[in-house]
Amino acid sequence: MNVSLTDYPLTSESCVTSLPFVVDLDGTLLKSDLLFECAMAFIRSKPSQCLKPLAWLSHGKAYLKEQLAQSTEIDVATLPYDPDVLWMIEGQRKSGRKIVLATASHYSLAVRIAEHLKVFDEVLGTTLERNLSGMHKRDVLVTLYGEGGFDYVGNSFDDLPIWRSARQAYVVNPLAGVEHATRHLGNVVQVIRSDTTSFRSWYKALRIHQWVKNALIFVPLLAAHQLANPLPLWHGVLAFVFFGLCASGVYVLNDLLDLADDRKHPTKRHRPFASGSLSIKSGLMVFPLLLLVSFTGAWFCLPRAFVVVLACYYALTLVYSLVLKRLMALDVIALALLYTLRIIAGGAAFELELTGWMLAFSMFMFLSLALVKRYAELLLALHSGITGKTGGRDYFPADLAMLSSLGAASGYLAVMVLALYIHDSATTALYAHPRWIWLACPVLLLWITRIWLLTHRGRMNDDPVVFALRDRLSLAMGAVFTLIFWVAA
Repeated sequence: MNVSLTDYPLTSESCVTSLPFVVDLDGTLLKSDLLFECAMAFIRSKPSQCLKPLAWLSHGKAYLKEQLAQSTEIDVATLPYDPDVLWMIEGQRKSGRKIVLATASHYSLAVRIAEHLKVFDEVLGTTLERNLSGMHKRDVLVTLYGEGGFDYVGNSFDDLPIWRSARQAYVVNPLAGVEHATRHLGNVVQVIRSDTTSFRSWYKALRIHQWVKNALIFVPLLAAHQLANPLPLWHGVLAFVFFGLCASGVYVLNDLLDLADDRKHPTKRHRPFASGSLSIKSGLMVFPLLLLVSFTGAWFCLPRAFVVVLACYYALTLVYSLVLKRLMALDVIALALLYTLRIIAGGAAFELELTGWMLAFSMFMFLSLALVKRYAELLLALHSGITGKTGGRDYFPADLAMLSSLGAASGYLAVMVLALYIHDSATTALYAHPRWIWLACPVLLLWITRIWLLTHRGRMNDDPVVFALRDRLSLAMGAVFTLIFWVAA
């Protein structure tokens, strides 16, 4: 816990215990904002009505909060509460103080949170008649407890008038400029900084390490033996960056839509947005900015065909996030298509024609890897004692045997496509010694078999592509695979 105390003197213990200790919710006790939580839950459950909240907002913020609270299901048990604030509340309770939850979030949600935490004696929240924020909250608290008749814990500029009317002010993870604005109040007794927002959090949220998948863009250039050509290579670098920015925007949006499921997952609950280390609001600002930079850069620097493929990639990821990822079989086929679209994007960026062999190999190979990912998730769920449908997916742990059969078969079909490719007339024209490519088949068979055996043993805890890049034996087999093609050429 990172707590700093100011030089303001504390009042006597008897005086403190006679006053209610009032705690804000959004951004203070909760490392999130329930308005945005409800909005994302509504969009995920009813994507066809995603503009409806804007119509509700036209009737006022209180009406918006009322409608969202009634239209969504929020699991308050999995929300990211700040342990430092809970620790402070517990200390005040032990001293005999009355603890009050006063929030701008809807009253019904605040009551459910109070019932879950069991640390509050009274709850104040927004109703259809009144949005309990800023001056409205200040007026209610002064009416109930009197000017200077309560202590208040908050975090934002909306809390400034409340702190002015409180006897003692507690500032938690203040937003930019808030702590400076509170210095002239003269009643700030404690500042708590437990906010973990950092460069590392954004690095994880944008999943920069996943950009390595975009190396598939260079596959058409490698297959055409033009990697040494500087202009196409430069186009490839630009395509790699713009595709990465688009993919990061998609990852952020996907995490925002998957908050509820991620928080129930043993590892995904540590993701920045699910854990509260990054705010939903910041994610909603960043993901369209990433998309804007990506598509603008692609439009001015690369062929129009690349922009079209990039748009198809984004459209498919959006449909995947909203619908397909919760549909059996369609989810893994969509993932295989998303990988294949990277190769198609490379062909568009380099203005090279792709062969049917390359696209068929890609679909079968990445379908196998998508099934690896699903199998690993289901196996983890089974070991966690889950026997029903896993959160957000249309699979049961009982499907494990079928998924492994389908995945291994798909991987072996990719090897068969590679074997047939050797006899194609275009291959014999492109390679001086095409028969050497036969040696790549057993290498690929070994890698696919090993990946599936490791997955079956529960050792696949990451994306299989990311796993391969961290696995020494996979890297060694990849080097041998590349060497075989170099010798064949």
